[in-house]
Order: sequence, then C-alpha cells, then structure tokens
Amino acid sequence: MEEQQNENQLNIELAEEIAEGIFSNLAIITHSNTEFVLDFIRVMPGIPKAKVKSRIILTPEHAKRLMHAMQDNIEKFEATHGRIKTQDETPFPMGFGGPTAQA
Repeated sequence: MEEQQNENQLNIELAEEIAEGIFSNLAIITHSNTEFVLDFIRVMPGIPKAKVKSRIILTPEHAKRLMHAMQDNIEKFEATHGRIKTQDETPFPMGFGGPTAQA
C-alpha cells in the first residue's frame, strides 16, 4: 500500500552547515510597518567591534507568532529547569567580569 503524505505536513530540510548554528549573545530588533528585522550579533570581551552574524526578516504576523512560540518554550523550560535569571541592566558593553585586555 502506498503511503500518503498528509497535505498539512511540511518536509523541512536542514543543511549540515546551518545545523551547526551560530552563537549570538546580542539581538537587535527593528521594525517598519511591513517587517521586523532581527539582527543576531556576537560580542566578544575586549573587542570594541562586533559583527552581525545572522539577519532574519519577518512579517509582523510571523514576528508575533515567534514571540508566542518563544514564550511557550521559555515557560516549558522554566517548568523543568527553574526560573531563568536575567539582569535588569543592559549587559553591553560587556567585559565578562574579567580585566580589560591590555597589549
């Protein structure tokens, strides 16, 4: 018997280089009336310049769906692992708690 694929099912391919992921410790979000732009940045201690490592552009509807998905996943994470502690102050520019680099 031939298998039928559910017409609501989406087959998603994940390329190996994308599956490795990109580390980011800063996200900057901007928006217009038609899109939200999420820039993911890696800030390194002692280096005054940082590069955008990835940019994701979303429609307002998809940005709101992402927000709800993130809220749901954070709630599930915290139910299992405890509350995620955050700092009230902006951590940038950051020194990672160590001494400032000197040459």
